[in-house]
Amino acid sequence: MEKRQVIIVGSGPAGLTAAIYTARAGLKPLVFEGYQAGGQLMITTEVENFPGFTEGITGPDLVANSRAQAERFGAELRTIDVTRVELSAGDQRIWIEEEEFRSPVLIISTGARANLLGLDSEKRLMGRGVSACATCDGFFFKDRKVAVVGGGDSAMEEALFLTRFASEVHIIHRRNELRASHYMVERARRNDKIHFIMDSVVEEILGEDRVSGIRLLNKRSGESREMPLDGVFAAIGHTPNTGLFEGQLELDPQGYIITAAEKKNQTRTSIPGVFACGDVQDPHYRQAITAAGSGCMAALDAEHYLEALED
Repeated sequence: MEKRQVIIVGSGPAGLTAAIYTARAGLKPLVFEGYQAGGQLMITTEVENFPGFTEGITGPDLVANSRAQAERFGAELRTIDVTRVELSAGDQRIWIEEEEFRSPVLIISTGARANLLGLDSEKRLMGRGVSACATCDGFFFKDRKVAVVGGGDSAMEEALFLTRFASEVHIIHRRNELRASHYMVERARRNDKIHFIMDSVVEEILGEDRVSGIRLLNKRSGESREMPLDGVFAAIGHTPNTGLFEGQLELDPQGYIITAAEKKNQTRTSIPGVFACGDVQDPHYRQAITAAGSGCMAALDAEHYLEALED
């Protein structure tokens, strides 16, 4: 059993910022990044709205820079998944298989994962024309026709990225109004390759070995029609990665960790000594900069908590 002053579970901009701050405070944090280290930034090719990078930076480069910065100040990073936790006031127990770690402070930054459509054909054709990551797979759809399912900023961003490769990009949304910001919608509408299909849902993804099309249901008219396509990208939101903490921490109905942020700008959870930051507790903003900011908050809250224990 190994004891640490601070343990961070998860990486991405929230966890790595927390690592930088706690490391600079001399707390020598141990960071379990997870096998999918870096979070959603690892599938983001261009980050143009993170302050300090006038020409933008790729997501993986931003993660690599943050990791190196955390390590420079003394953080220890391990690319491995936590398998079990037991949380109690001031005594957090974390396991990697049979190996146990203990700390008075745990900072959770496990992020969120993309939702899928829930179709059997989607599972069968995943990786064969079905994807949840345009930046990962867009290259394979050069001069092809594709669809993006969703109506939020992530759907607009995926569609815009796909126009670099695809000949046509169809945005399919179940409602008549988009949830995306006005700026992102206007960017999409200005692109000649992007077409909007509203009030519609994907009933089925067609194809045997690869995607050949979709069957669409118009929710207003009740009519179904088939549409030939080469690829389908799901961009319909995210689910927080909180399975480890169910039954131990207070979660909202969507599974996000509830923190005291709305009351006192704090990141503390329902258990003293446990803090949460980034997309795992933020269902609203989901931006790299807001995740990094909450990672800073979690680190400062953790420092104050440890100081109070010493007193």
